[in-house]
Amino acid sequence: MLSHFDKHFVHMPYATPPEREIPKVLSVLALVLERLVARNEQFANSPSQGIFNPKKLTIFHGLRAPGISIAKYLERIFKYTSCSPSCFVVGYVFIDRLIHRQPDLLVTSLNVHRLLVTSVMVATKMLDDVHFNNAFFARVGGVSVVELNRLELEFLFRLDFRLSVTTSVFESYLSHLEKEVLTLGKKSERTERSLPTFGSVSPTVAAKLTSFQKKRVTAADDKSQLNSSQLAVQYQQSIARMMARESSSPNL
Repeated sequence: MLSHFDKHFVHMPYATPPEREIPKVLSVLALVLERLVARNEQFANSPSQGIFNPKKLTIFHGLRAPGISIAKYLERIFKYTSCSPSCFVVGYVFIDRLIHRQPDLLVTSLNVHRLLVTSVMVATKMLDDVHFNNAFFARVGGVSVVELNRLELEFLFRLDFRLSVTTSVFESYLSHLEKEVLTLGKKSERTERSLPTFGSVSPTVAAKLTSFQKKRVTAADDKSQLNSSQLAVQYQQSIARMMARESSSPNL
């Protein structure tokens, strides 16, 4: 039986968009998020959590995990919404900020998809000259438009509407992801970086995470995986266009 979330994926009433090459950054983000989800869910099920409540439910939580992987979900958003690759990096920045502000909100398989579609949609509205409305994003993301409207409002208020992402911040997150590309293929245990992934706790990665090893090796084999220089230039251009739009808007 399909869940409420999955039922929205059954039919896509819009014409299939022309094929675009999937940006390498999507596969990197998917791998980072898959590892984060596995680690957080291991922690949430561990008996030693003290007063910390990792199973606290929010509006972003579903009853069950959607039947679509993180990688395929990101590709779906990119394919149908035609948003720029920079939007996915900025969405990552937004989620990181959210978790730093709400440290008891762990990213798990129950909320990662809703966090992604919401954050990328908000980023698209900021960066892209042309973007689809909430109804279209809801259809692509597998939620109702009413739910996505609520998710967006909750997301913005939890961030205190702090959506500014400077070029230096954008490049620092690119650098972090680029380092992940170089280390995903390493089998030896490594020390977690000072930049916490989404502000969550960092218990030792469990043995079950070795199922990701093959994908890590594939990612690490391509040293140019992220195309960070190109992404940075595209982001700078997006920021310039955004500032031009704001300066040309009439003052009310």
